[in-house]
Amino acid sequence: MVDLSQYLPILLFLGVAILLSSAFVFLPMAVGRLTGSHKPNEQKLAEYECGFPAFEDPRSQYDVRFYLVAILFIIFDLEAAFIYPWAVSVFSIGWTAWISMMIFIGELALGLVYAWKKGALDWE
Repeated sequence: MVDLSQYLPILLFLGVAILLSSAFVFLPMAVGRLTGSHKPNEQKLAEYECGFPAFEDPRSQYDVRFYLVAILFIIFDLEAAFIYPWAVSVFSIGWTAWISMMIFIGELALGLVYAWKKGALDWE
């Protein structure tokens, strides 16, 4: 039979976390409604970041190249994150690790060449 009493501290911690996080979210909203500070008017809803209305709709679509560059950055940033621990321990783990890392770097190089040929790195 499984002893479930070992999970009691985890459940207590989870309960306290849920209680505190909901208090931090809902208590300020309730206090704002009760004290009367939640009375929106035109002055409160006006632009406040730069002082004048926005030139265009803030929900406009971005060019897909921004996303492609971000994805490429993440891929090559992760490559650097994987290469560092490998480089530290390459002499102790042997030829198998070296060959697998060369295959990994080769795949990333092929991906970079593909993105380059498709024009993902070109700006107009």
